[in-house]
Amino acid sequence: MAGLFLSLEGIDGSGKSTQGRLLAETLRQRGHRVTLTREPGGSPGAEEIRRLVLEGATDRWSPETEILLFTAARRDHLEKTIRPALARGEIVITDRFADSTRIFQGITRGDLARVVDRLHALMIGVEPDLTLLFDIDPALGLARAQARAGAELRFEDMGLAFQQKARAGFLALADRHARFRVIDASGDPETVAARVEAAVAPHLPRP
Repeated sequence: MAGLFLSLEGIDGSGKSTQGRLLAETLRQRGHRVTLTREPGGSPGAEEIRRLVLEGATDRWSPETEILLFTAARRDHLEKTIRPALARGEIVITDRFADSTRIFQGITRGDLARVVDRLHALMIGVEPDLTLLFDIDPALGLARAQARAGAELRFEDMGLAFQQKARAGFLALADRHARFRVIDASGDPETVAARVEAAVAPHLPRP
């Protein structure tokens, strides 16, 4: 895979989706070819699974079932979108990847980290070249997320304690892997975007 694979992670309401769009626009203006995508989703099959896991009651699925659903969506996303774009030499920016499953299903509602890692190794086997972790106070992030209109609020409805545990999990994960860069997600979008550009710049291929 010849391109650059970049993932954006963080708790709900951390602003990573906005920053993904801003980064993609900036890189395209500088002559880079960019695929901006998301998880769950990013391919027709994965988008169908997205509706299953992000809508409905908080107890709609067990964590174990969610792991299988997210992994199925990720496999289709990898086959149909990520690998082809990287093979074309593009920069792939994905709003969430496997680290979200490691946190939201692996540790926040049980001790399933080994299950997530084993299934990832078996069915995905790919890690991003660079991961930006957007770090924000969970109370602020949850307030932002709940203010958004739409039906995809299943994980936000799990409450503040869930988001606090997820934030701690993401920060611990970042401490263990050199591919992470922790971005202070507080402040206006332009300020955060400048932090993102500074973190990404050393890793960019020549346009």
